Amino acid sequence: MENSFLQEFKDRQYFNQCTNESDLERLMNANKIRAYIGFDCTANSLHVGSLLQIMCLRMLQKYGHQPIVLLGGGTTRIGDPSGKEETRKILPEKEIEKNIKNIQNIFKIFLKSKNNKTKPIFVNNYKWLGKLNYIKFLRDIGKHFTINKMLSFDSVKLRLDREQSLSYMEFNYMILQAYDFLELNKTKNCVLQIGGSDQWGNIVNGVDLIKRHSSKSSYGLTTPLITLASGAKMGKTEKGAIWLDKKLLSPFDYWQYWRNTDDRDVLKFLKMFTDLSVNEINKIANDNINSLKVVLANEATKMLHGANAAFKAEQTAKNIFEKGSIGDELKTIKIKKKLIEDNINVIDFIMNTNFFSSKGEIRRTIKNKGLKINNETVKDENLIISKKIFNEKDYLKISHGKKNHIIVKIID
Repeated sequence: MENSFLQEFKDRQYFNQCTNESDLERLMNANKIRAYIGFDCTANSLHVGSLLQIMCLRMLQKYGHQPIVLLGGGTTRIGDPSGKEETRKILPEKEIEKNIKNIQNIFKIFLKSKNNKTKPIFVNNYKWLGKLNYIKFLRDIGKHFTINKMLSFDSVKLRLDREQSLSYMEFNYMILQAYDFLELNKTKNCVLQIGGSDQWGNIVNGVDLIKRHSSKSSYGLTTPLITLASGAKMGKTEKGAIWLDKKLLSPFDYWQYWRNTDDRDVLKFLKMFTDLSVNEINKIANDNINSLKVVLANEATKMLHGANAAFKAEQTAKNIFEKGSIGDELKTIKIKKKLIEDNINVIDFIMNTNFFSSKGEIRRTIKNKGLKINNETVKDENLIISKKIFNEKDYLKISHGKKNHIIVKIID
């Protein structure tokens, strides 16, 4: 299976389960297919927790297949119970539509659109789910599902085992997802659905529904759910989500997220989240771990923000951590000149930057010698901040520990 889609899928550690692997392998080697991944639009951006699925779409394009990006305008109105302990908050329709537009723009960065045979097809499942006739849907689609089987799927079973409520609305989610696959099979000749391992039951439902409804063959393929070596969830940090929307997270913060990868995850993430070939990664596998982290950060940042932004982020990091200077790529907070003219106390000053959530947190950080201004440790919580602390360009740097930094700039 050299140079095949599924072989690389395995080599990059994307592979978890497949409904009929040998048949899918033969089909994808002989023909160019269409495959889809669905994304519910519960926020105005995706974060890096969705990046593995995006990388799967990129790999489809690499092998000449055409990805379908399903944006769940319909299913977002219901809520996927998979992995949830309670009913998800249902968003207003206008907010869902706004989220869809923002998220689609993210895909346009990661996916190529010049080749008509491989450019992504964007679909919104509200187009067909919003028009369903309930009685007709029950007669045509509902008859193919048994309550016995639906109760056996993890998304339902785990909630019931914990004696947590599961609404009838959420219970229907798996049927709607299966119907999505059927609709895309009929209208877009889509024969493969890819998703996270928590979607296995829903994907299998879609494969079965297509078989029963039209006697056609279709396939399901899942990726593992990623847990960091530290045990934390991918995409979340103490400072919040690592967003893929450029407006929500700076290139430097994105670069720094990848640079701070746990040593145990670096090689895995080089395979999963960069375009470097597996052979290239294997050749550098024994290099210095910090050098590999820089490669990971550069390659991941280049994909989202471009090569120039990745280079600047790396130079900023070198300036901060190796030379101790102020980096001009850091997040900048603007404050009014009047605030400084009043000779403000350091704690009140920092509260105006929103860098900390409380004065108590600032005091504890100062006590533990974890706060720096222009690379100098703040030792006195009664320190007065005046204009003379700022440089000739009217800015200074605040650092919290080794990894969190902002620039504060004076404006009129």
